[in-house]
Amino acid sequence: MRVEITVNGQPHSREIEPRLLLVHFLRDTLSLTGTHIGCDTSSCGACTVLLDGVAIKSCTVLAAQADGCAVTTIEGLAGEDGLSPVQEGFRQCHGLQCGFCTPGMVMAATALLAERPDPTEQEIRNGLKGNMCRCTGYQMIVESVQWAAANGGAR
Repeated sequence: MRVEITVNGQPHSREIEPRLLLVHFLRDTLSLTGTHIGCDTSSCGACTVLLDGVAIKSCTVLAAQADGCAVTTIEGLAGEDGLSPVQEGFRQCHGLQCGFCTPGMVMAATALLAERPDPTEQEIRNGLKGNMCRCTGYQMIVESVQWAAANGGAR
């Protein structure tokens, strides 16, 4: 079947198998490898992307379900003037260690700040609860999101 999906502002029309997961469409078909595959069971959140502005786990969505939609991946967040506020927040506040979960965390945080521009610490923790980090205690991740909220938000 043919799908037409706008990814990071660029339209893509591809012939795919109906069972192809969105994460594999992004990584294998479009070579956008910033979206990670961590579990294939929606437990870890490493594959989080924005689908029409909503954070979703791309390992549980078929590419066919995204037909006609807009997808934003980690590669699509930075602008011509540099990193997005959320990306910069993770950099400024050391919100990562190994970096494997970071793209999913950044995408979930971006969606959270689009919905709640000035979240409380608890709202940040709740907004990120579907994303797992095996390296940190989450405090610096929360501080990264707080930094982003104070410095431009979801942009």
